[in-house]
Amino acid sequence: MICELTEAGDLTPDWRDSFEAAARHRFIPDTVWVEDADRLVPVDRADDEAAWLELCYANKAVITQVDDGVPSLPGRVGREITSSASRPDVVAGMLAALGAEPGMNVLEIGTGTGWNAALLAERLGSDSVTSVEVDPAVADRARRVLWDAGYKLTVAAGDGASGYPESGPFDRVIATVAADRVPHAWAEQTRPGGRVLVPWTTDFHNGALVAFTVASDATMRGRIMGNVAFMRLRAQRGKRASLDRDVKEVAGARRSFTQTHPYPVLGEYDASLAIGLRVPRCKLIVTHHDGGAYTVWLVDPWSGSWAALDVEPGAEKFPVRQSGERDLWQEVEDAYRWWDGLDRPTSDRWGLTVTPEAQHVWLDTEEHRIDRPGS
Repeated sequence: MICELTEAGDLTPDWRDSFEAAARHRFIPDTVWVEDADRLVPVDRADDEAAWLELCYANKAVITQVDDGVPSLPGRVGREITSSASRPDVVAGMLAALGAEPGMNVLEIGTGTGWNAALLAERLGSDSVTSVEVDPAVADRARRVLWDAGYKLTVAAGDGASGYPESGPFDRVIATVAADRVPHAWAEQTRPGGRVLVPWTTDFHNGALVAFTVASDATMRGRIMGNVAFMRLRAQRGKRASLDRDVKEVAGARRSFTQTHPYPVLGEYDASLAIGLRVPRCKLIVTHHDGGAYTVWLVDPWSGSWAALDVEPGAEKFPVRQSGERDLWQEVEDAYRWWDGLDRPTSDRWGLTVTPEAQHVWLDTEEHRIDRPGS
């Protein structure tokens, strides 16, 4: 794994020793889960250690908790992923982007398995690392595993959105959970000039890594610098979309056609990111059918509005169904045309500013502020 990460350029030389010292499998629980259609099926180390080890060292996320620790289906089968070990290349890339050096004090939001905290402690020293985990059971396990491995760092059970002022001020803050509304507490607990690294998300788009710099007035400003997807802070989970629960009154849906193929609108990273800025409370689900056909669903679980766009291979126009108080496909298509009219800005041209009162998005410079609907 380490060789592959190094050859790909994801693992930088200054972090390689940490990766070699803190072996990933030492932090992965003995039971993990794999996706099987719409179910999450357990894999036990005791039953098949080779399969378990393969999951530990693949360049993939490992599902380490389902349904907040209580699998909802018989046989410990789960429905929702609620904790995971991040992909090794994402871990390596975020550590490089954090810019943490020996002598710095670092706060991690989202302990999870404890592996990322161990990597930090290996390079910076345990006294320089504090990690906060919202799930008490996950925090207890991570603390035990870390201490058994010799990393006597602080692992606190609590809401990471509040930071951990007892160990501050910090030179660096790294979140391994996503936030839509970036907590200002992270800036308040960071020294001026310090860096805060946050996976930023919207209801529509999950996948923007923002590197903030904290100013002397505790305002933090940063640009999008990468594509990463994380689960949200638990306090910001919002509502999950479900076709079974949220798609109603199908027979009475408003019907129309569009000549806009959904892939460049929804499948391209830069377009999807921009649409998320303009279309609040909209979740994307795709269902696949025989012969390469598929349906794109847009669901607002708050209002009950939904839209469906059916795609057949080679078609030149696509039937649209919409229901509820919102015309979700029209909103998304309008947002796509808004982004197109801005000359299709790429993700690195967007920035985010967080103050004690609010946050706002900007394009290129803060003079070009974009106010998000509902923000």
